[in-house]
Amino acid sequence: MVASDLMGITRDDLTYDLGRHVDDSVHLFEEWGLPIWKQPGDEDKPLMAGGQPVRSGKWQILINGESYKPIVAEAARRALGPECIDEHVVIVKLVNDRRDPNRIAGAIGFSLREHRIYVYRCTACLLVAGGCVGIFRPRSVGEGAGLTWYPAWNAGSTYAMAAEAGAELTMMESRFVPVRFKDGYGPVGAWFLFFKAKAVNADGEDYLARPEVQQLLEAYFPYNRAYVTPSCLRNHVFLNELREGRGPIYIDTVSALGQLAERMTPKEIKHLEAEAWEDFLDMCIGQAGVWAGENSEPEKRNSELMSTEPYLLGSHSGGCGLWVSGPTDVGAPTDEDHPEADRIPDHLPAGWNWGYRSMTTVAGLFTAADGVGASGHKFSSGSHAEGRIAVKAMIAFAIDHRDDPPQLDTPVDELVAEVYRPVRNFLEHRDYSTAIDVNPHYITPRMLQLRLQKIMDEYAAGVATGYRTNAKMMEMAEGKLAMLKEDALQLRAKDLHELLRAWENRHRILAAEAHLKHLQFREESRYPGFYYRTDFKTVDDAHWKCFVNSIYDRKTKTWTLFKRKYLDLIDKAVSYK
Repeated sequence: MVASDLMGITRDDLTYDLGRHVDDSVHLFEEWGLPIWKQPGDEDKPLMAGGQPVRSGKWQILINGESYKPIVAEAARRALGPECIDEHVVIVKLVNDRRDPNRIAGAIGFSLREHRIYVYRCTACLLVAGGCVGIFRPRSVGEGAGLTWYPAWNAGSTYAMAAEAGAELTMMESRFVPVRFKDGYGPVGAWFLFFKAKAVNADGEDYLARPEVQQLLEAYFPYNRAYVTPSCLRNHVFLNELREGRGPIYIDTVSALGQLAERMTPKEIKHLEAEAWEDFLDMCIGQAGVWAGENSEPEKRNSELMSTEPYLLGSHSGGCGLWVSGPTDVGAPTDEDHPEADRIPDHLPAGWNWGYRSMTTVAGLFTAADGVGASGHKFSSGSHAEGRIAVKAMIAFAIDHRDDPPQLDTPVDELVAEVYRPVRNFLEHRDYSTAIDVNPHYITPRMLQLRLQKIMDEYAAGVATGYRTNAKMMEMAEGKLAMLKEDALQLRAKDLHELLRAWENRHRILAAEAHLKHLQFREESRYPGFYYRTDFKTVDDAHWKCFVNSIYDRKTKTWTLFKRKYLDLIDKAVSYK
């Protein structure tokens, strides 16, 4: 399912490795106190003791998701001890080793609560700063401009900081464009999986079941024959319905809730509806607000669906991230015997495993979750399992290098000056104009982000163009991003909160540039429904069934892109009808 949903390109070794560890994480969640829904009669029986969970699909079980983060965070706090935790510290830059430019030595950040800089020296580092949101102009505007489907604080820091440290990126073209409740960005998975609701067009048709759909998707054989239709192809059908004038698209909540009456008592239905409302109030209160503001009740009126702006991530229905070393016992390739192997920079390792599990191509720099590329559909439990795998490898790395302490390659005073540059820009020039937000010597983080979002939206296959782009459009985006990077040096910060926003946008720009470079390099439309290259409209397995990888040179500020070998470790034919 993971491979077919990502149109055939995944690291089977990473997916398999997670599969054999993920249940342990779920058992730990329950042990720590996470409520997991159980079948009648098994409510008090733990999963480890044979308790049967309530399933919402072949691979999903129902939990109280709003409780997940505080419960897992509390377990981590107790394990580490409060004295070992620095909170409210924003890490903005990784630092390489003075003796080895391809090894990590530390990191620098600042406190959001006091005027203090933190400089860390480390033998091994786990980089897990999430995916990237906010590089494309959102559909919601005005007071809703802050609404996103993905966490708003995921600013591409994982990808940007790793790239600047010299780590190899992979599949940065693999974006995700979820279909969600319009305007509120509310998730629809529970309605589809648990309530068995269907998406319908303006005529009330289940458009995914229309005979024309199979013909529409036949161009994407064999992926159209997957037992679970890939997310991007479902989006492709959704967008086609709108183009053909059969919109708007709704989720048929009225019929779904009405059918519950056929198999449940009124008391059970009332309880389930209360759970559903609590679900939205807990995890997406904005959607509940939209329903309330429109006097809309899901059981009486269907809600409109719409595709969102694109996001970059590696733990959901997307596969971008860092190239990491995988397990050594599953037959993964250890060479690069393909026609374009000579384009891979000499200092990079060959194959899929070259050292410590979950380590990037920078020695000592590890990652997990959204940071691991070419391995999607991890979600919370898989991301946690991946973190456990990575930390065990980090311990081994630290033990092996205990007699080789790190040495920062940049003097601390230079690092501090770089971190506080936006503050200096403000303090030196704030009196030049009477209004501090309008000044020729600096730019506010908000204005810079609006420029970035406009560039990506209009030239890099955002909402404005129906997720379409081509080589000429991306060439325009390149030039505009180059100017934006220059202007980013003039970002201002009038307080610690704005310093946070300034650095978030520095990271967003680099993550956006990586995404653009990968879109340019891959000359096909690998993910129709997520993006379309109008100059290369098809999926071209003959030339592009491969990993597209890149490295960034922070000194020259240039990118090098190349192909990596793809290999099926299992027979994917069983995944298709």
